[in-house]
Formats: sequence, structure tokens, C-alpha cells
Amino acid sequence: MSVFLGNPDQDWKPKAIVFDLLTALINSWSLWDASTPSRTAAEGRLWRERYLQITFGAGAYVPYEDLVKQAASDVGLPPSAPEALLREWEHLPPWPEVGAVLRALRERGYKLAVVTNCSRHLGRLAAGVVEKSASEGQHEKFAFDAVVTAEESGFYKPVKAAYEAILAKIGLEPSEVLFVAGSAGDVQGATEAEMRVVWHNKIGLAKKGEAVPLKEGRSLQDLLTDFL
Repeated sequence: MSVFLGNPDQDWKPKAIVFDLLTALINSWSLWDASTPSRTAAEGRLWRERYLQITFGAGAYVPYEDLVKQAASDVGLPPSAPEALLREWEHLPPWPEVGAVLRALRERGYKLAVVTNCSRHLGRLAAGVVEKSASEGQHEKFAFDAVVTAEESGFYKPVKAAYEAILAKIGLEPSEVLFVAGSAGDVQGATEAEMRVVWHNKIGLAKKGEAVPLKEGRSLQDLLTDFL
């Protein structure tokens, strides 16, 4: 179920839809959980939330892997946890509905892109997992129109420059783009970058900041139904 929160213009349609990658399109929480000694959400979520705190306060890019390791250390996890996470990165699972939603959006002519808080290498691996999911059973392979990582832009979200990098890559103005956030920090950051924002809040994260998304929901399909 999705909830309308903002004040959307019912006649507005974007030229592009830009997604957060690791939370809006991918269930990265499950791999963080599985990489801990207990393989549970009790350890995994604590670690991931600490990582989000560090990353969203980082500003300029520093090696993503270093932030993952720092967060693990901060919550008392052994080095084996980040080692396992990075080793299994290419097995990150997309949310179940992602492939079908992306194919439907592509059929309707939207440019589709992602901007993500990680290294270039890991960002390409994660985007490839999603592209593979969207290509299953299709004659043509699905590929994003653009992928921009924090390493490439030089900044971690929610710094405005991180969002501006993807806009430059697809050649559009903020007013022409819908941003699909995966976290509360992304809602605030993308709003401040002057994009319209919806929040795919799959696991029910708490709101932060003053920005209000146009719509919030736990199903990507329901969230984007007006554009499908």
C-alpha cells in the first residue's frame, strides 16, 4: 500500500526516473544480515544503520569499502563481516517486483538511471544484477541509460552534487526527473536537489529531515503506478 504525502501535479510526467540503487531497487539488507557472525537482522541492521550514518555525513568521496569496515568496527563486528559482504556483493538480490517494473517503465519511454553511494566497481556490479533481473525472459537485454556512483561524482548523497552528476549524465533538468528514494536521507537530498521524490520504503525506515515525498510505499509497483 502506498500513501500520498506531498502535493503532486496530476498531469506531470517525468522524462526520466532516477533510482537509488542499493535500497530502492535491491534488498541489500539481506546480504548485510547474512554477512554477520549470527547471520541475523539484529546484527546486520545495526551495522547497516551505522554505515548509513557515516556515509550520509561523509560529504566528499572516501573509499566505500573503508566506510563499510569502519561501520562494522563501530558496532563491534569482526573484520570477517565486511569481508563477506564485499566478497558476495555480486549476489545482491533485487526486490521481487523490480524487473517487471523497470521493463514496464522502459516500454513507456522513460529514461532510467541510478545514482548510488558506493565505489565504481561495486556500483557496476550491483547495477548489473538489476539489469540481469530486468532482462530475464526478454529478447533484448535491459540496461540503464546511466549509472553514477559516489566515486565518479566525487560525493556521497545527500550532497547536492551527487544528484547533479546524474542529471548532467542524462542531460535533464531537475524538474524533468522523478527520483525514487530508498532512504530518508535520499528523500531530503533529492528534494533539495529540486527533484520530485517518491520513497520506496520497503522495510519501514523512520522519517528524517523536513522533506516530504510525493508518495511513500512498500511496493515499487504501487509507488509508480501512475507512470506504468
